[in-house]
Amino acid sequence: MNALELLLTRTSSPVLQEPAPTAEQLELMMKAASRAPDHGSLTPYRFLKIEGEGLSRLGELFLASSQAEGGELSEAQATKLRNMPMRAPMILVAIAVTREHPKVPVSEQVITAGCAAHAVVQAAAAQGVGAMWRSGDLAFNPGVAEGLGLAENEQIIGFIYLGQTVKEKAVPEADTARLITDWPA
Repeated sequence: MNALELLLTRTSSPVLQEPAPTAEQLELMMKAASRAPDHGSLTPYRFLKIEGEGLSRLGELFLASSQAEGGELSEAQATKLRNMPMRAPMILVAIAVTREHPKVPVSEQVITAGCAAHAVVQAAAAQGVGAMWRSGDLAFNPGVAEGLGLAENEQIIGFIYLGQTVKEKAVPEADTARLITDWPA
């Protein structure tokens, strides 16, 4: 598959199964991440790899952090939170690592981290690995950030679920006309 075909046909895979990406596949994903646009060559991102027993621990962290923020949950809500990480055999937590810089604002560093995460998703697809970038409330929950060991200058960009696609999705037609306007109008 050539690069343009990949960019035009990649879709998210919400349910993934074993096996997780191999070490070689993961290495290529990290090499792709390292090519993200990076003003100042700051590398303002990193990834946490979670698999095996770590997925269960992440589910417990999701539950505890949600309870700390919102109080008691129903058994159904608790079960859902515990099982969220089980939707894939591996999760990469994409993390922005920002710092004050005279020429590179923090917002630009966060965008770079997002570009690195996007490169991981694209590199996964290029290798036949299913991927789903998820965020939601838990990505912004301070208890989750603390439980994952993030520093004060770090923030979760998203959870990248990785594995083998269970069911292929159709590629929706893009409505590109709404994406661009002429200036001045």
